[in-house]
Amino acid sequence: MALKNQFLNYGRYSQNRNSRLSSNLKIQLSDNEGFIELYPKTVQLKLESVDGKKYLTDTANTETMLRIIQSIPSPKAEPFKRWLAKVGYERIQEIEDPELATQRTREIYKAKGYSTDWIEKRMRGIAIREELTDEWDNRGIKLQREYAILTAEISKATFGMTPSEYKKHKGLKQENLRDHMSGIELIFSMLGEASTKEIVVNQNAQGFDANKTAAKTGGRIAGDARRQLEKESGKPVISKENYLDITSLKPIEIDEPL
Repeated sequence: MALKNQFLNYGRYSQNRNSRLSSNLKIQLSDNEGFIELYPKTVQLKLESVDGKKYLTDTANTETMLRIIQSIPSPKAEPFKRWLAKVGYERIQEIEDPELATQRTREIYKAKGYSTDWIEKRMRGIAIREELTDEWDNRGIKLQREYAILTAEISKATFGMTPSEYKKHKGLKQENLRDHMSGIELIFSMLGEASTKEIVVNQNAQGFDANKTAAKTGGRIAGDARRQLEKESGKPVISKENYLDITSLKPIEIDEPL
């Protein structure tokens, strides 16, 4: 991990496990932060150093990295710690007032360079998705795997592809699929989920099997509409285009330079 050279070179730090900093950090994480041991939380990968050579370097997931940053006994870590506190405070605000989360999501999309029209469609899609998942939750759908299956059924009936197939079609990997849909793709995604929600409510679908049937039906309604539009317009709705070229996301703002 490296947060600018003057901030922290985790590769160099982790290679010297006998250093005082390494020892202090292990004690801090294990005794004060709930880590039994630091190194089982990390994986060694070969990363390129400033000299152009690759060295085995301890790496970790985002949560572990943030815990490490919080425990670094260095003044240079303070700006980042203040930023983490600010983000945590904003999250608490959003829990108390969910509209703030919606507002900040809009700001993020705007900063990335999405158009106002696209943002409005995306936000409406998020709201429809939440309404549907709330209904699923109230009707006995609890497992993440069940949510994934039901979502895949809607997508398959609407677009002829599951979300994973759709992501591959657009050349995506870990990115959020809907963040890379065109406006018209978002509309049909919304139609599939809104139709499913109406069917679920009106038929009082209970349990996984009944909701799976509703998902297929709701997706089919959107799929039929998509094919009709394509027939009349002579243009496909499904596109390989994505927004991977958007690079105007503003950097993290920290109170003072690192």
